[in-house]
Amino acid sequence: MTRTILHLDLDAFFCAVEELRQPDLRGKAFAVGGQPDQRGVVASCSYAARAVGIHSAMPMSRALQMCSDLIVIPPGRKEYEKFSRQVMDRLKNLAPLVEQISIDEAFVDISDLREPAVDTARKLQTQIMEELGLPCSIGIASNKLVAKIATETGKKSKRGPDYPYALTIVPAGTETKFLAGLPVSMLWGVGPKTEKRLAEMGVHRIGELATLGETALRGMFGENGRELAHHALGQDDRPVVNEHVTKSISQENTFARDVSEDAILESMLKRLSAEVGRNLRQEHLAAATVKLKIRWPDFTTLTRQATLPVPTSLDEEVYQAAINLFRQVRSQHQAVRLIGVGVSNLGPPIRQMELWGQGNEKAYKLQEALDDLQAKYGKKIIDRGR
Repeated sequence: MTRTILHLDLDAFFCAVEELRQPDLRGKAFAVGGQPDQRGVVASCSYAARAVGIHSAMPMSRALQMCSDLIVIPPGRKEYEKFSRQVMDRLKNLAPLVEQISIDEAFVDISDLREPAVDTARKLQTQIMEELGLPCSIGIASNKLVAKIATETGKKSKRGPDYPYALTIVPAGTETKFLAGLPVSMLWGVGPKTEKRLAEMGVHRIGELATLGETALRGMFGENGRELAHHALGQDDRPVVNEHVTKSISQENTFARDVSEDAILESMLKRLSAEVGRNLRQEHLAAATVKLKIRWPDFTTLTRQATLPVPTSLDEEVYQAAINLFRQVRSQHQAVRLIGVGVSNLGPPIRQMELWGQGNEKAYKLQEALDDLQAKYGKKIIDRGR
């Protein structure tokens, strides 16, 4: 049976929430994000700010250079999460299969609804606007890939000083035709490197990519080539799922100034490792791979990773792997702009005494005690010494 998938994306979500909190912001150029003197970046910006070229992930200092009157708003994460939950509750009332993919974005399988998809979408847009004051754009197609691209296409076609509030429907059987004229960069699996390689071959549009065929694409890109071939034809058989499996966890910090002091950097690594470990334990996961991310003052960024002999969720074991990688790639007193710690290859923790040994079991019990104290009295109540 052909599915009908609805993709919803809240328009400039952070900005829309801020306008509800501060109505005088409407129509003005403003950005939500970090402060420019702390190397903050733009998390979201109003459509008035976008009209002068400001965009997400841009350094806030650069945004202010482009628009001296730009209003900078610090993020209100708790408020955004509250509104996000309210939106997702409405989606769950619409249909049982809802897959939230970010704070402001979700897929809904509406295959079993009797009314026409366009009516469902319009009612949903109206409900979210009238009840929550939030504009959203919607794409509808026979699969998740095309539904998401439909949303993006609709938003781009309605660029202007106000929220796009777009609705784009791709009828089943027209997926290949719909995608053909779009740039390859809109396709899942096409990052900057792949896009550059395709451009060198004269391939710029999804339709041009589709003509290459699966055999040729597998020869060029390996197993990813098979996926590219199917996606270029608008084929995607992944179902909407209610729960997402966490594939990786990471924490990073950009310093307000370049830091060369070893003690400060190692202390930050310890703090980031503790955050990663805490997240692992909250999700009842253990990691087999630890990754270090580091950025030098010239913006050169590198990553290194190490595989652990046994998966872990202990702060100290994550930190030891990270600090070893750190000391391998950095010279003493070398300045650092950004540092991050991540973990991947996640799975359920293994805690059997015969596997871990008595010493490691004690480490877990100590970690659990620290977690209990920090949960009750705050993260700063107790910490490990150096």
